[in-house]
Amino acid sequence: MSAVKIVSDAYEAFGRGDVPAVLGAMDPGIHWHEAEGNPYMPSGEAMVGPDTVLNELFMKLGEDWDGFTVHPGSYHDAGDVVVMEGRYTGKSKRTGKSLDAQVCHIWTIKDGQLAKFQQYVDTAQLQDVMGARS
Repeated sequence: MSAVKIVSDAYEAFGRGDVPAVLGAMDPGIHWHEAEGNPYMPSGEAMVGPDTVLNELFMKLGEDWDGFTVHPGSYHDAGDVVVMEGRYTGKSKRTGKSLDAQVCHIWTIKDGQLAKFQQYVDTAQLQDVMGARS
């Protein structure tokens, strides 16, 4: 299976709410990096392992957002690395504000699994919408 297919299948699973399929596509030692300044991991340090990603990010997305959606746009194939350009949309449950932010994700595939994730997003917009910035 191509790296782009592995990544696009993960987005499709996430979009239909099939979190177990997304977690199952991850390498047990996945290193997941949110953009520096992202309210879920402001330091940009890695969340390591699917359980950490589930508990420290996916569960919180469900608690904090109505209709949080990742809209994949284009995929760029670089062998074992895939870049996805897209958008995030959703409505903050805390502030009632809507999010529509450009996003870029860089994925590294190892042995057919998602081994590394790096997010780039307008963290100031994300903080403003979530009420995490004063």
